[in-house]
Amino acid sequence: MNGTDGGTLALHLAVTAATAAAVLLVTFAVAVRRGLHRIVDIAWGIAFSAVAFVTWLLSAGDGDDGRRLLVVAATVVWGLRLSAHIARRSRGHGEDPRYTALLDKAPGNRTWYALRTVYLGQAALVWLISLPVQSAAHSAEPLGVLAFCGIAVWALGLGFEAVGDHQLARFKADPANRGRIMDRGLWAWTRHPNYFGDSLVWWGLYLLACTSRQSALAVLVSPVLMTLLLTVGSGKRLLEKHMADRPGYAAYAARTSGFLPLPPGRDRAARRRP
Repeated sequence: MNGTDGGTLALHLAVTAATAAAVLLVTFAVAVRRGLHRIVDIAWGIAFSAVAFVTWLLSAGDGDDGRRLLVVAATVVWGLRLSAHIARRSRGHGEDPRYTALLDKAPGNRTWYALRTVYLGQAALVWLISLPVQSAAHSAEPLGVLAFCGIAVWALGLGFEAVGDHQLARFKADPANRGRIMDRGLWAWTRHPNYFGDSLVWWGLYLLACTSRQSALAVLVSPVLMTLLLTVGSGKRLLEKHMADRPGYAAYAARTSGFLPLPPGRDRAARRRP
């Protein structure tokens, strides 16, 4: 983080960590009161937005104003859109089976286990993944070509994610599609257009933080970790495990790319066999 001394940097990082923890602890209190832990998914985007906003306040007079505004606005737009979408999607539904399965394995008190593994764990992830936002906001480097490339990647990712979510919501809203697999629009090109878009968003924000070799290396963990979470962590892997027994899903998976968008085709596994 260019232009920030070590003591100030440590203080700012502590404040943003506390911000992420505060959002998730408030969410925990609401979830326990309602007996519904799925609302933590709504808090995910809100927590990123809160960390970004606090970073914008802390970096005043330190980072380049154009870069500060751009990276914080991009994070808040992404985070609040995601939270609003999840809130609409979750309305009227009970507990998410993922959290039921997780808490059924709790070695002791389920509530405190949820606090440790879900809420505090997500707070730590929010802070770690937000490092490019914090780094970019504290950088004194003016906007350049790489920054605008980052915004282009971010915009493509946000568009992919938002369009994919909208297409799936419209598909599910049609009673004629009950029990069917969504395989239209972006969902014909990848089984997870929302996750792919999410990954691009964070690679774009990462590019905004690449103002020096040191900063690029220091915050590389963020897009790598987000991509791993979406592909082999709690995203794609768990969702596909849940969907595996749905009629028609195996055929859909065989002809559709798992993550990177590729032209729709016939059975990909069969084409790979000699």
